[in-house]
Amino acid sequence: MIPSWMVIGAVTFIVAIGSFFITPRDVKWFAQLSRPRWLVFEAFIPLIWTVIFVCGAASAYLVWQHNPGSVITWLLMGLYLFVEIITVAYIPLMLRLKSLKIGEIIGLSGFIVAVLLAICVLPISGLATLLLIPYLLWSPVGTYTTEELRQMNPEDA
Repeated sequence: MIPSWMVIGAVTFIVAIGSFFITPRDVKWFAQLSRPRWLVFEAFIPLIWTVIFVCGAASAYLVWQHNPGSVITWLLMGLYLFVEIITVAYIPLMLRLKSLKIGEIIGLSGFIVAVLLAICVLPISGLATLLLIPYLLWSPVGTYTTEELRQMNPEDA
């Protein structure tokens, strides 16, 4: 039998690579947008999201270990997966549709679902909830950045 941490890690990795379905044309549009001067950390965003996904997978593992296979645990695993899918969909959908507004809506949606997940996980494991904090802190930064990009690039909003 495959250990649960390997399954959770593999699912996290497979979903995360979904963001690679971006054509160079889509990236070119985004690269040409005006950016706020304070956006100096853009090169670190992939690393930041990698850490966040690892924390999320560790959180899911702790929840799974608490009561493996129960209906509630499976529902929570579905919620973890939904948060990751929303997060990974941000870049491809925003770039393919060339819409910063779509990006902002997706970012806000991910944050709301992650708050709900954290609330559901709290009674099960405080550590699992703490591992969701990086997402809960960083997601609003991304959403705010997208809003700033919308204001600076109204023709691409």
